[in-house]
Amino acid sequence: MKRSDAKRCLRALHEAQQVFYAGGPGDALRELLTEDVRWHVPGGNAIAGRYRGIEEVMDYFARRRDLASRTFRMFPGELLVGEGPYVASLTEGRATIGDEEHRWSTVGLYRFRGSRVAAVWLLPLDQDEFDRIWAERP
Repeated sequence: MKRSDAKRCLRALHEAQQVFYAGGPGDALRELLTEDVRWHVPGGNAIAGRYRGIEEVMDYFARRRDLASRTFRMFPGELLVGEGPYVASLTEGRATIGDEEHRWSTVGLYRFRGSRVAAVWLLPLDQDEFDRIWAERP
């Protein structure tokens, strides 16, 4: 995938996610996912899991939005592009959860099919901290 195409696709995805995470509609976000999309979130926390298909992935996005009371924001950083449909992006996340502001960093490994996301593997740089931030709350 060309770097310019990767930047454009990820920008569109992140912008649609930001709208959705702030409480906006999810239509634009759905359009950026393949029907058989896979989303992998490691760890022992409230958002960890393997999500398959648009409905499960959208439910994951909604759960993340709700746990963060619509405060979740992403700040994309470095981008790695190689041969084929894979792209890696270092992203900082921020959210207020349980009246406390949290920050973390992840690497997202994306597999594209055309301009749509076919799979994502989220890799927190500090898994223990990520698990603590996204822990199940009463």
